[in-house]
Amino acid sequence: MKASILLSVLPLAYAAPAQFDKRASPTVVAPAAGATVVGRSLLDVETFNGIPFAQPPVGQLRLKPPQPLTSAVGKVDGTQIPKSCPQFFFSLDANNFPTNVLGEILNIPFLQKVTNAGEDCLTINVQRPVGTTSSSKLPVLFWIFGGGFELGSTQMYDGTSLIASSVSEGKPIIFVAVNYRVGGFGFLPGKEIKKDGSANLGLLDQRLGLQWVADNIAAFGGDPSKVTIWGESAGAISVADQMLLYDGDNTYKGKPLFRAGIMNSGSVIPAEPVDSAKGQIVYNTVVSKAGCSSASDTLACLRSKDYTTFLNAANSVPGLLSYSSVSLSYLPRPDGTALTASPDVLVASGKYAKVPFIVGDQEDEGTLFGLFTPNLTTTADITQYLSSVFFPTAPKATLAGLVATYQTITTDGSPFGTGLLNNWYPQFKRISALIGDITFTLTRRVFLESASSVFPDVPSWSYLATYDYGTPILGTFHGSDLIQVFYGILPNNAAKSIRAYYLSFVYNLDPNKGSGQDDWPQWSKGKQLKIFGANSNSLGKDDFRADTAEYLKANLGALYI
Repeated sequence: MKASILLSVLPLAYAAPAQFDKRASPTVVAPAAGATVVGRSLLDVETFNGIPFAQPPVGQLRLKPPQPLTSAVGKVDGTQIPKSCPQFFFSLDANNFPTNVLGEILNIPFLQKVTNAGEDCLTINVQRPVGTTSSSKLPVLFWIFGGGFELGSTQMYDGTSLIASSVSEGKPIIFVAVNYRVGGFGFLPGKEIKKDGSANLGLLDQRLGLQWVADNIAAFGGDPSKVTIWGESAGAISVADQMLLYDGDNTYKGKPLFRAGIMNSGSVIPAEPVDSAKGQIVYNTVVSKAGCSSASDTLACLRSKDYTTFLNAANSVPGLLSYSSVSLSYLPRPDGTALTASPDVLVASGKYAKVPFIVGDQEDEGTLFGLFTPNLTTTADITQYLSSVFFPTAPKATLAGLVATYQTITTDGSPFGTGLLNNWYPQFKRISALIGDITFTLTRRVFLESASSVFPDVPSWSYLATYDYGTPILGTFHGSDLIQVFYGILPNNAAKSIRAYYLSFVYNLDPNKGSGQDDWPQWSKGKQLKIFGANSNSLGKDDFRADTAEYLKANLGALYI
């Protein structure tokens, strides 16, 4: 078990070092940025890494919105590994299987303790097919990485395989990956943060990265009017938030920054304001750990601390892969300015960019997170857990009602479709199903229902991935799509067909047009999902666990993170 999980996840972060062609040095001059970027060429793909798109957010710019560059960048060595933003490190019990396996995976050098980590990290990577010129005008796929808003970087995501697929499909693309601040550096909440106008910095980093693309991607052969934003997990939530920022205004210099969105495992996350009691606890904890509690201006004090002191303070709150699970310390929260209200409210009000989108989930989104709550042995324990960790202001009767919608682990337990099997501890399958549904799978359905009601003419498509069915304990787990879809490690039906649909969507704003695949109906036309299996695809009704979905909709106001 341990070895198999490690081998399946390792490719997400690490590929064997390649021998680059030292003679090939593609160079792009980007006049708008005042940059001359020297890249590298390998496997018919040209790569330009670590291009700055903002002033370094250091010193007094720490915990401030990203600032555009005000002077020419000059020569950029785009052949190097790009610097990562500061990461949220994990420490897990080495004697506790299976969480010790996850701890080992998440702390391997290529995934967690990344090289070149630091605050001066706001850079973009651009990759393109060999032979692309400034007149090519290729569609752009703009990647936003995931990691629970706590970790991740562009170091982990090389788009070479995607570009190779795009060329073989006859739909060549430009691939762009953006670094953004995570953890306490990018999503610190608190009333002090709101007053300073410094909330949701990671989202603002992404937005400035999109503006850089608008200004500069033509020099690399991309078409700034044909940008599709794509993300996984927190990256998918970020895609939804980019659609929602500034009440749906996604324009820059009078033109849209993107024309479509793809969300893998994430969409709308109903959230309390940045200055809520829950957020304030996080801020106060960081201030205390940094030794700033007695300061007259605690935010100024945080900015004055050395890097290591602030990093340790920011990482002193509960993390993603812990007992707190996806009750995140750091995540996008309404700030009244960029994100004016909770995402669910904005969608229901029609305050989002009206662009076509694809949104979908892995079948067993919650199993990875369910591993961390082995003390839950009864349904009453689950209710208490939700009350103390997730929704402290919600009536317990409301939470108990939610738990009661998961009647049996045989039909309502995740990994789904496995009967009594894979129940790691007494309530593992129930809590895994619940966490997956409220964070990803059923909130996706609520999002689709709301969006299709407000703007019925805006096309959307949805899917459910089942291609890892049979994986012990985890099933088709959260993040497993990175192996299949992003990296294409397994050259099976799932990797081939999803990439074909996505590339057609990037080109034609319709996953069907030119894909060579079976028809994928718009979600609003019968509420059907494309079911992606390892060997074949099918269609299925998006009506499973209907009682839970209806309960969530009826009680959404009490279930804000």
